[in-house]
Amino acid sequence: MPERAGGPVWVGELVHHRAVHGTGRGAGDLVVPPRFGSARLLVTDGGVPVGQAEVPLHEGRARAADLARAAAAVAGREPPGEPAVSAEPLTVVVATRGRPESVRRCLAAVLAGDHPDVTVLVVDNDPPDERTREVVRDCADPRVRYVREPRRGVSVGRNRGLAEARTAVVAFTDDDTEPDPRWASRIAGAFAEDPGLTALSGPVLAARLETPEERAADVALAWNKGFLPRRFRLDDPPADSPVFPFSPGLFGIGANLAVRAEPVRALGGFDEALGPGRPTRGGEDIELLVRIVLDGGTLAYLPSAWVWHHHRPSPGELREQMGGYALGLGAFLGKVALDPRARRLAVRRFPAALGRLRDIVRRESSTPVTVARARQEPAPTAVGAPGPTPGPAPIATEERPAPQDVAALPGGAGARKLRGLVSGPALYLQARRQVQAEGGTTPPLTGPARPLRRR
Repeated sequence: MPERAGGPVWVGELVHHRAVHGTGRGAGDLVVPPRFGSARLLVTDGGVPVGQAEVPLHEGRARAADLARAAAAVAGREPPGEPAVSAEPLTVVVATRGRPESVRRCLAAVLAGDHPDVTVLVVDNDPPDERTREVVRDCADPRVRYVREPRRGVSVGRNRGLAEARTAVVAFTDDDTEPDPRWASRIAGAFAEDPGLTALSGPVLAARLETPEERAADVALAWNKGFLPRRFRLDDPPADSPVFPFSPGLFGIGANLAVRAEPVRALGGFDEALGPGRPTRGGEDIELLVRIVLDGGTLAYLPSAWVWHHHRPSPGELREQMGGYALGLGAFLGKVALDPRARRLAVRRFPAALGRLRDIVRRESSTPVTVARARQEPAPTAVGAPGPTPGPAPIATEERPAPQDVAALPGGAGARKLRGLVSGPALYLQARRQVQAEGGTTPPLTGPARPLRRR
């Protein structure tokens, strides 16, 4: 696979038009601002994502024929099945603090969706001002409710939302995402179709790839887990994960997560000693998903329910984010070590875990990855421009990052990962004592938990 040239990457969705009776339908050229040298396109077939394609741009343009070839290279021989959808009521929880404009953008995306019965709880954790409340007020939509939570921490906010929710299924997303319009209805459909499902996650795709830091974040974070649906259970371990169920990179993340409310309340909800807003700064989503599996629950990965994520655009923000995830992973592993049953399971997987750790450190030092889309630009224009547009043929699926994207990774990322892993367990113990003194919840990884009470 040739290396991608550096520079801003435009991101969007490319609909794959299958031939009908031997005749294909053209979608027109893609025209974007000329500063973009390539486009990373999420290829959808019947509204279902099937992969991503990289298409070179010449002066901001790609020919319709090149787009069609790129889509065909990614799409399979048979169209994917139609995802289940449901109009069953659904609650969406957005825990936030001090980022009102991100909340405004996220709300607009959720409310533009096709689900007819969504309630959005904006949980404002220890707010520094009234700006988030004003965003909800300005929204003036009866589907949105503002909840003020005096305690800080994303896990505290998510637990407050889980306790306030009155629906059987609760979805969580972050304030820096934009869910796809079909996101909520497909989540509801997955739970309606499978009564034994406890939780699910889906793809988290980059919303912008303009700055080197945004592209570097996509390299380091690798949040897209692919486009094949999966199921995970403790009694049916996946063949591709020798460390299962202690597989942080396998299940997905809290930016795109949904749960069946009652079983997760019975498990105690999120561990409030983990996650942003606590010294641990991460790990809360990993821990909950692993706890669900250890309890005998079923997890799903649903590629058809995706969100776009706005990565950190500056070097300092990226460094802070990556450092937080390292601490969170270390804190999670510390919690595993403190739990006798989980510790016995983990010890058997220790050699494989060391190999996985080496892979993570290598990725954060210089590795390949996919990229996704840049939302803030005008939508691509379908035009019938005369004559061919010069430029190379499209590249499909994964590629190597440009050297300047790798250079944008914070220096010493691998070493910081190792330091975070080492210091995370002590930070978890510190945060757990703090939460328990506050009367918060720190459920055990295995064994009986104090159920999270509904409000």
